Amino acid sequence: MDSSSRRRFLGAAAGAAALSVVGHRPGFAQEFPARGILVIVPYAAGGGSDVSARLLARDLEPILGKSVTVENRAGGGGWLGWGFLAASKPDGYTIGYINAPSMFAGYLDKAQGGARKENLESFTPLINHVVDPNLWAVRPDSKFKSVKDVIDEAKRRPDTVTLNGGGHGTDDHVAALGIGANNGTGFQMVHFRGTPEGKTQVLAGNIEVLACNVSEVAEDIKAGQFRILGVMSAERSPFIPNGPTFREQGFNEVWAVSRGIAAPAGLPKDVETALIAYLEKTISLKEHKSKAEALALDPQIIKGEDYRKFLKDNEQATKKLMNW
Repeated sequence: MDSSSRRRFLGAAAGAAALSVVGHRPGFAQEFPARGILVIVPYAAGGGSDVSARLLARDLEPILGKSVTVENRAGGGGWLGWGFLAASKPDGYTIGYINAPSMFAGYLDKAQGGARKENLESFTPLINHVVDPNLWAVRPDSKFKSVKDVIDEAKRRPDTVTLNGGGHGTDDHVAALGIGANNGTGFQMVHFRGTPEGKTQVLAGNIEVLACNVSEVAEDIKAGQFRILGVMSAERSPFIPNGPTFREQGFNEVWAVSRGIAAPAGLPKDVETALIAYLEKTISLKEHKSKAEALALDPQIIKGEDYRKFLKDNEQATKKLMNW
């Protein structure tokens, strides 16, 4: 992985994520919504995507004035859910949680069967919700005490140190591939349907390193269930303040997943504008931010065309980084 490319990728992400907005109610499309909305989550219940999507749904419901139902469709590295979303009627009543860079492998990585007919153009990106850094952790009695321990072990036995994953090309997988490429080694990713299953396998001793996002394990780390090795953020996470970054340990690795909301392609412009306004108002609420932070989530609004560009830039940077 080229370090200058990675810097450009992270710079673009940070620049876009720094955009801020002020919420407002839509001034038109007053007939929308006439009924409840369905939110598709492409991962299992209990993982980071599910937790943050359900938080958003709960706070969106009173603003929308209609029911907001979350439905999990896990499998296929997220594409069971994303495929369903792309094929749904573009009327605003079925929207879904999308994850970057996790969604790109399904159609970019031809070497691993990534030849789906759907791609980023199959969706109408609406708004980014949260950015969630990646991390590595282990069970408390693990022999690994630092990121260096894991990488040194991986150099001794390439492609055999086991990490959990949520599917080919998910953010945890992309981060592990990049870290391996940067350090002349590789890891064995064992994919499960979601992070909860990965945690179980790590605690059982079947997987050596837990690869996930900050929000998915911050409370477990505080409770002593897992021991943090390193967080892949530029600075220490406020949600795991005692957790050193990879950079602090001599590894310039900054990786995160962005989670946001999209609708199927072809969404009418007035409905798109209305949905963005409702979602923006929800995410901008002080109460929502406080609830998100209590779940170790960092809300960062990027909306409309800015969000579309953010995703496209990430797609192209990931394609280059992964040589897809």
